[in-house]
Amino acid sequence: MTETTGELSAEDRKLVTLARATRARTGAAEGAAVRDADGRTYAAATVDLPSLQVSALGVCVAMAVASGAKGLEAAVVLTGVEAVAETDLAALRDLAGAGVPVHLADARGTVTGSTSS
Repeated sequence: MTETTGELSAEDRKLVTLARATRARTGAAEGAAVRDADGRTYAAATVDLPSLQVSALGVCVAMAVASGAKGLEAAVVLTGVEAVAETDLAALRDLAGAGVPVHLADARGTVTGSTSS
């Protein structure tokens, strides 16, 4: 993973807002949002049931695939950990290839770092 820095675009800031609202509404450990190649957005929270556990980013990728998305432009993950799980980055690569920007933020939506898939 490569660290990048810089100001978020307006579209990426919208992803932060969506991820933050979803996480707050559900009280989940994580919130995430992605934007597909057609500009559609998908936001989700962590699923943590006794028989099913999926990260917030994993749910977003699944939603995009189920909606027919052919690729992703960007992703945001609000979490308490310092890095996006490799399995989540692999799912992004499976759908969109390498190089999708992934912004990591804290629970308040403050971006703490960026990487790519």
